[in-house]
Amino acid sequence: MSDRQYAAAGVDLHSAEAAKARIGELVAGTRTPLSVGQVGAFGGMVRVPAGMRKPVLVMSTDGVGTKVLVALQAQRFDTVGEDLVNHSVNDILVHGARPIAFMDYVAGAALTVQQIAGIVEGVARGCRVHQMALAGGETAQMPGLYQPGNFDLAGTIIGAVEEDEALHGDRIQPGDTLLGYTSTGLHTNGYTLARRVLFEVMKMQLSDQLGDTGQTVADALLAVHRSYSAAVMPVISRLHGIAHITGGGIPGNLVRILPEQCEAVVDSASWTWPPLFRLLKEAGKVSLEEMRDVFNLGVGLIAVLPKAAVDQVQSAARAAGVPTWVLGEIRRGPKGVRFTT
Repeated sequence: MSDRQYAAAGVDLHSAEAAKARIGELVAGTRTPLSVGQVGAFGGMVRVPAGMRKPVLVMSTDGVGTKVLVALQAQRFDTVGEDLVNHSVNDILVHGARPIAFMDYVAGAALTVQQIAGIVEGVARGCRVHQMALAGGETAQMPGLYQPGNFDLAGTIIGAVEEDEALHGDRIQPGDTLLGYTSTGLHTNGYTLARRVLFEVMKMQLSDQLGDTGQTVADALLAVHRSYSAAVMPVISRLHGIAHITGGGIPGNLVRILPEQCEAVVDSASWTWPPLFRLLKEAGKVSLEEMRDVFNLGVGLIAVLPKAAVDQVQSAARAAGVPTWVLGEIRRGPKGVRFTT
């Protein structure tokens, strides 16, 4: 099949080459002392950080879900790339790992060079902030599988931690404190329900002011998923466990790190839901139970730590510009998460 026939079928090789060149520039800008090999090679390579006694690689793969549909509707493409990186950094942060490399995957149909470059620019920006190499990735034009202009976005992160310093939750014990870290909004979860409430039930437009949030609908929905690395890593040795609050909300994620006979008791009165979540509940007539299962409710991360470490850990978070508060405690009881009210 000639280039002309391929383009007629929906894949423009000339545009693909232009996008590849721009992506190469972005990837080159994230290289670190751990980077090995050439930009554009078939595989990305990084060294394991020097000086580690017994390094363990920690890996995670994820996407940003239907948040990409909001980005597409708003024609803003760089924020979801940064979302992807920060979400992934948090997923390995809960094990105490530092990120060393990232790979992205963009799949769609009839994406322009500007759209692809915008997505990867966000990924590269997130990588640079975390001093992590964007070691490679894939951009796939797949007409027939995707509608023209639509895309999906996913990524894989690799981090490293000393085996005897990795967090698994097994150090958590009754008497420990739950510390909540504020989210910057929905992060990357619950968008299917949020979009239904805002666009179908409330008939809102992206440019409309969103209730008491002080933001437009677009700004509120595309707020970048916060990375907690700078707030947590300086005091990681003081923590017994960390839960990243993603799909499944507080109950679905906090339970994942609890040992047997440890019950996490969350004080519902310890914080006020941000206006966005209150609006979604009221306008969508969403039950309290479903709100807790779908959304983070303003809590992006929960650290479990001894009471004696609370002041030091909160001080580190303040230095990174992340508000925290005591969210509850660990009690002896059946493994699970219970809200006080």
